[in-house]
Amino acid sequence: MDYDVKGNLHEVLGSLPAGVSLVAISKFHPNEFIEAAYAEGQRIFGESHEQELAKKVASLPKDIQWHFIGHLQSNKVKYIAPYISMIESVDSLKLLKEINRQAAKHDRVVKVLLELHIAEEDTKSGLSLDACREILEAGEWREMPHVQICGLMMMASNTDDEQQIASEFDEAAQFFDEVKAKYFADDDAFCERSWGMSHDYHIAVKHGSTMVRVGTTIFGPRIY
Repeated sequence: MDYDVKGNLHEVLGSLPAGVSLVAISKFHPNEFIEAAYAEGQRIFGESHEQELAKKVASLPKDIQWHFIGHLQSNKVKYIAPYISMIESVDSLKLLKEINRQAAKHDRVVKVLLELHIAEEDTKSGLSLDACREILEAGEWREMPHVQICGLMMMASNTDDEQQIASEFDEAAQFFDEVKAKYFADDDAFCERSWGMSHDYHIAVKHGSTMVRVGTTIFGPRIY
């Protein structure tokens, strides 16, 4: 292996405050990189392509917790429902319903995060804050026993302006507090604030993040 996955992993872990977990983003990286991180104790890995993920699930240790982090089409849910640990990118009520439906077939409860669109780029997917409020207020999610809403996820704008990035994380953190108090006050499972990636996770952990998604810093440039 020509990339120091072990050293990079420990460097990232060493920079995270207590209470912040690491999702190692392994998409487009080979199994041996994942195995190197696994050997150092890393158990949560993030993928965003169902076919690539299926191959990895079949060939890698069974106690890995796989997080789906990319845009997920409803028709792909059935393929990952048997094994996915968390879907971090729920951006519609339709998708939430489909996850519940497919998880039920396997008698599983799939953890999910609601993805917010706060960044100023149109390319980012996710719910507006108002759309997220509407879904929670309507309450249909309460009748879905096979999904567990565990928190929120978002991506900050891809910019060098650290103040803008910090303000977007703060906006997400304030929104988390709002919906936690209104809908999940008695639900300890609703606790995750997944924001921060390789280029901005240092800022994210100072602005409410409990879960960072770091790939390139650990595994190097992606191999497409």
